[in-house]
Amino acid sequence: MSLSNTRHGAEAIAAALQKEKSLFFCGIGGIHMSSLAHIARLRGFSVSGSDRKSSPLTRRLEEEGIRIVYRHDADNLGDAGVFVYTVAISPDNPEYREAVRRGLFLVSRADFLGYIMSAYRHRVGVSGSHGKSTAVSMASHLALACGLDPTVVSGAEYGELGGAYRIGGRENFIFEACEYMDNFLSFCPTTAVILNIEFDHGDYFADLGAIRASFRRYAELALAEGGTVLANADDPSVREALAGLPCRTFGLAETANWRARKITLQNGRPSFEIVAPDGAVFAASLSVPGEHNVYNALAAFASCELCGADRAKAAAALSGFTGAKRRMEFKKTVNGASVFEDYAHHPTEIAATLRAVKATGSRRVVCAFQPHTYSRTAELFDEFAIALAGADEVCLLPIYAARETDDLGVSSEKLAKAIPGAVAYPSFEELAQHLSATLSPGETLLVMGAGDVIRLTDLL
Repeated sequence: MSLSNTRHGAEAIAAALQKEKSLFFCGIGGIHMSSLAHIARLRGFSVSGSDRKSSPLTRRLEEEGIRIVYRHDADNLGDAGVFVYTVAISPDNPEYREAVRRGLFLVSRADFLGYIMSAYRHRVGVSGSHGKSTAVSMASHLALACGLDPTVVSGAEYGELGGAYRIGGRENFIFEACEYMDNFLSFCPTTAVILNIEFDHGDYFADLGAIRASFRRYAELALAEGGTVLANADDPSVREALAGLPCRTFGLAETANWRARKITLQNGRPSFEIVAPDGAVFAASLSVPGEHNVYNALAAFASCELCGADRAKAAAALSGFTGAKRRMEFKKTVNGASVFEDYAHHPTEIAATLRAVKATGSRRVVCAFQPHTYSRTAELFDEFAIALAGADEVCLLPIYAARETDDLGVSSEKLAKAIPGAVAYPSFEELAQHLSATLSPGETLLVMGAGDVIRLTDLL
């Protein structure tokens, strides 16, 4: 069982921080939490935190002088007056229970991010079931190329940012807006980007209708700020969710405000023309493979234009985007085979990534996949089987439990039986041994999933 988000709002959090200058971050090693801890320290607060284990993200914070304890214990809180937490922790977490006992000001990660962004003029929040981190990284790349000096909080590390966040000026804030647990309803976007909507997070949302309703409420936040909803014109679920709301759109449809046309692929990498709302045309090309990235590029281009970017510079800069970490990221060569890591953990993402790899001309595609959570695997079981069948060989690792326990009777062994030729391996070591013995020149290995599947790469 996870905790709920707080909904204090920016003004209430600002008032609390006028009184309390010491902040404790429970789960400080998370990709978003580490970003917020860094920003809080830069704003002059005393920051400390805890996590289960050391990582490059926590070590970076420690180098900045932030005290981190690698265990969860009530004594860790010290003299903190504000307790910032991720909803992934349990209500039984000893630090959370101690914070409640002391009557500390409790703030969920999403609520704290909403407070941070409220100080910026342009707040671009990229949402969607898929592609958020790539689109945020791409928009950040364009904003930097156009001199917009953005502050960025992403869900993936990107080389140009030097991590998953960047501290820039106070005009432009680009951030990832995740729908899980209605996190993004704590935000105050002035541009609400919606890339796509599909069913996911079955442990929280009852059905696709509930997800659409949540995205609609997110869009309404931007409209309440006098801002813009920037939506995918080609996604039927997006259209249904936003019916009747004033939107600006991107896509391939003739009716889209920003549209792509004349798409061609070279080794899987798209080149195309962007037609802007006023009819101006800009040539664009991408260095990352996959037609799905055309949508990410359109969203990034349009959002930067709404922030006042030079359109010609933005279009030209698209070719310089090399991808975010764990998004089709090349890692090494094994026996002449190219090894990539990818974060895809939903059937639509898996299918799109496999299509992109096959379009590069790979002789054979091997997918080593770690399902993420029992609930997602159970809810989308048939869709996973269909998507993974697009690989030439499928190797499954045990399901990554994350916040869940196994009470649904689903397993990687069951999934393997639904995919022709697939094999479920009981351990990373056994799968690594198999791959090291069978990979050959001209093949591509995709190490895929949202858990700790990247451990496999180090064993090859």
